[in-house]
Amino acid sequence: MKKLLGITVMSGVMTLVKIGIGFIIAKLIAVYTGPSGMALLGQLQSLVTGVNGIANAPTATGIVKYTAENRESYEKCSPWWRASTYYIFLITLCFTPFLILFSSDIASWIFHDAQYQWLVIITILTLPITSFGTAITSVLNGLQNFRFYILTGVLSALISGVLISIMIVLWGIKGALVAASMQYVFIGLIAFAINSRQAWMKVSYWVGRTDSRANRNILEFVLMTAVSSVVIPIALIFIRNSLVQHAGWDSAGQWQAVWKISEVYLGVLTMALSVYYLPKLASLSSAAEIKKEINSVVLFVLPVIILAALSIYLLRDYVINLLFTSEFRSARDLFAIQLVGDVIKVISWLYAYPMLAKKATKYFIGTEIFFGFTWVLLSIFFINKHGVSGANIAYAVNYFFYFLFVFFNLKR
Repeated sequence: MKKLLGITVMSGVMTLVKIGIGFIIAKLIAVYTGPSGMALLGQLQSLVTGVNGIANAPTATGIVKYTAENRESYEKCSPWWRASTYYIFLITLCFTPFLILFSSDIASWIFHDAQYQWLVIITILTLPITSFGTAITSVLNGLQNFRFYILTGVLSALISGVLISIMIVLWGIKGALVAASMQYVFIGLIAFAINSRQAWMKVSYWVGRTDSRANRNILEFVLMTAVSSVVIPIALIFIRNSLVQHAGWDSAGQWQAVWKISEVYLGVLTMALSVYYLPKLASLSSAAEIKKEINSVVLFVLPVIILAALSIYLLRDYVINLLFTSEFRSARDLFAIQLVGDVIKVISWLYAYPMLAKKATKYFIGTEIFFGFTWVLLSIFFINKHGVSGANIAYAVNYFFYFLFVFFNLKR
């Protein structure tokens, strides 16, 4: 647990920087675009997360796992790095023309306005750069080179945050939307600049003849990571669309403000878990060892997340005034159930991570799709019954059932 605590502190510093930048950007968005702009930006961010999730699937969890297992030699890591490059090229080649062809329809679905087609196209064309940036941070994670991992994260957040802030101030909602679509490009370029002289950045480690076993290994993670990265953003788009239809863009923006706060403060814990917890689970072989590790991490994480959620609830009026504007004051009524859902969500993740670490592909994909689908259905039901707060109720209820499922099926 000392190692987890140390990593939590280091990643906490990085995440605090990201939180600070994120909240400054949120404040600028609130001031320059209002609640409706916040909702519109939330839709775009879900699109960006979804398409990047597909493109980044070969470079995320799989690279972390196989780099961690073979970190004593870059030559041993190379087959999996080459496999990831192969899948990046394949995914980009297959998806880019298809998504561009239907960009007008995608814009109409997400923004209720086909004129935003150009934003969809920008997001799609930047995928290769964002994929390579993710590959770099995944290698640093797998090598447990936390110094460069933290440095890359902090500088990427600072520089991209400054660029995004300038674009919002100069061009308002259009600047915010373009910045959101380009954010991961900035991060990818900065990550490359910082790590370009690393020994493992040699082209021969990444490009060349691929190994069939490594291809199969990475493909399993491509499927799992792509599904987990796409299901949540798509569900969020459906939920915001339901909120817009039921209560309008302004009310959807109130909900988005609360969701954004949850999303950002949970980043401290999820960053630590991705850096320590996933590689640790991947290195364990027996079910007893995995269960012991989960239980020890739960004992550490549960009090932390409860304290964080309680603090945010008690300070919610101050948080709204600090981060947003008086237009977002009614968002205070949405915090309680949302924060309960956050606690359940984090504990659920702890019991779900073994599926990723141990490549339980079919089980993981089925679980993600099923509970993404139930989240949308529950949201539509509760929004129709309780209005905007229904989305928060659906979130908590869905993750409660998800927790029960992963907890009682852990041994699988």
